[in-house]
Amino acid sequence: MTCPFCPPDRDRVVFEDELVVCIQDRFPVAAGHLLVVPRRHVQRWAELTAAEGLAVVEAIERARAEAARAHAPDGFTIGINDGPAAGQTVPHLHAHVIPRRAGDVTDPRGGIRWVIPDRARYW
Repeated sequence: MTCPFCPPDRDRVVFEDELVVCIQDRFPVAAGHLLVVPRRHVQRWAELTAAEGLAVVEAIERARAEAARAHAPDGFTIGINDGPAAGQTVPHLHAHVIPRRAGDVTDPRGGIRWVIPDRARYW
């Protein structure tokens, strides 16, 4: 399988540095959906160096700020599918930064908890 992030499509790059790149999602679930991707090809969070992990976290905040400025959302869903059992389909670690709007789903309560629907509702 060819990695869609190695190298990233230059026309999708929002910002980058020596450790990470932030790109527009090719299949966005909302306007402004961004991906933060470590430059080094690793599949899982545990494979990152401490410096890479910090760079990913810092880039997530920068991506959130960029999306907030450009799209003025009401909130964000930010997450990583870490491994195939967690739903990862591209074997290169990446974090989703998804702008959210009030009313974009009928009932947003529980957010990412709905990855396991039978256990999502806690209220």
